[in-house]
Amino acid sequence: MAECGRKALSLLEAARSRYESLQISDDVFGESGDDSSDNPFYSTSGDSDSDNYIAEVGEEEQQQHQHHHHHHQHHQKRAEKESGHSGGAGGGAGGGSAAGPPGSLSRSQAEEEGWTETLQDVTVPPYKETYGPAQKMLATATALDFFQLFVPDNCIQNMVTQTNMYAKKFQERFGSDDGWRPVTAQEMKAFLGFVTSTSVHRCESVLSIWSSGFFSNRSIALKMSQARFEKILKYFHIVAFRPSQGSNQGLYKIQPFLDSLQQSFSCTFRPSQTQVLHEPLIDEDPVFITTCTERELRKRKKRKFSLWVRQCTSTGFICQISVHLKEGQGTDGLATLKNKPQLHSLVAKQLCQNISGRNTIIFTGPSITSLSLFSEFSKQDIYCCGLLSTRKSDCTGLPQNMLVCGSTPAQRGQSRVMMKGTMSLISWYNKGHFRFLTNAYSPTKQGMIIKRKSGEIPCPLAVEAFAAHLSYICKYDDKYSKYFIFHKPNKTWQQVFWLSISIAINNAYILYKMSDAYTVKRYSRAQFGERLVRELLDLDDCSPTQ
Repeated sequence: MAECGRKALSLLEAARSRYESLQISDDVFGESGDDSSDNPFYSTSGDSDSDNYIAEVGEEEQQQHQHHHHHHQHHQKRAEKESGHSGGAGGGAGGGSAAGPPGSLSRSQAEEEGWTETLQDVTVPPYKETYGPAQKMLATATALDFFQLFVPDNCIQNMVTQTNMYAKKFQERFGSDDGWRPVTAQEMKAFLGFVTSTSVHRCESVLSIWSSGFFSNRSIALKMSQARFEKILKYFHIVAFRPSQGSNQGLYKIQPFLDSLQQSFSCTFRPSQTQVLHEPLIDEDPVFITTCTERELRKRKKRKFSLWVRQCTSTGFICQISVHLKEGQGTDGLATLKNKPQLHSLVAKQLCQNISGRNTIIFTGPSITSLSLFSEFSKQDIYCCGLLSTRKSDCTGLPQNMLVCGSTPAQRGQSRVMMKGTMSLISWYNKGHFRFLTNAYSPTKQGMIIKRKSGEIPCPLAVEAFAAHLSYICKYDDKYSKYFIFHKPNKTWQQVFWLSISIAINNAYILYKMSDAYTVKRYSRAQFGERLVRELLDLDDCSPTQ
């Protein structure tokens, strides 16, 4: 028996050491709050439109089990709401135990297509890329230096030019504005600083900086008058004129900025081999939502865009962003997006267009996971590991008997696997069936999920890896979403702009954390934000100019 105990312990240590790289980790923001990462298959968001890796398990007991999680009540409502209108899409998929989801294969079809229960080892070739910051920053580098890796002076100068052009055009059309004088680069930096300050002090309106209320901030208010700030806010533009032709018509006012940001994300940082594709948590945190009155919530308009990212799972650095406008704004617009795995696979291809040939491993949520996408990626040396849901995933070409639940009750930690070539379809039981599709991990290798309450649960290595990387990303997202710019404009392009600025600041902090500059002052994420605001406002060494 003791022998068995030792074996379990060494397994546990092996499991821990496999994810050592994740330890820029727990404290990536210099302060550890509690987190909801005990179960990586739960999403942590209040009410976003994403499928943040909720275990969509189709079993009633799982639904009941979730009810005990009062922490995820928001969720529960949402999961029920979604399952409410998804029956139609999947033709009641997963309802009848005999027929599988649409496109899935019967036993004989599966055999013909080459699915087998005979397992073989899978090895992913080594990663062809070094990992970490691409350039060495000096120990004296400031928060602003890191931010300007992504938003350099020429980018700010462009905002100046376009804002002035827009103000001129606006006044030609609607009459002159006596209070206006062209904005300067220094003012534009200060303008960015004021709005950014709402990420450090969570105030509802950026204008409260100048108020006498709780969120007033005398130390920075002196830098510019409220009237001047409001004028710049009124005319602020990145693209003043509609281009004659362009693909992304809806986003033309911000596309050049997103392109330059993308360019700089790629140049400054090389992600680790493991990356995740998902919709990060970008709506307000649930705590804030619950303290809002109904009226305030109604006032806050629903987002008209969805934002997907490719994110490095070792650091949380966001390598690529993909923004999609939701067509046909009403509820049906959202519903059509929900049932469109093809849209999501399009997003996935877009996010992975620059990483072929490097042997990257990509983790995906149920709406992206599909045999055809994973097969296409493997031809480009991109390996995948995705959570599969009979309700949300495109199950075309997968064997039915793996997707429906057998009549015999499963034991916790039990798993079944079928393979086709190097692709494994895994069904693993832990208070509900979890299914994974992967060609990145060997189905013959065992792993372990470590739970605070119930100890260790055996599982295939792919499941362990998915849980380890995803719980880190959940933790990271929980923390970093607290530092998003809180100012909420009405215009969609402006919402996208401030959100991408927030992402750039979080990325800047990661680069700071991995540089020599961190050893000097060791700023937490909050302190880094405060420093950045003061530096954008040029507050430190100079007296107020006004």
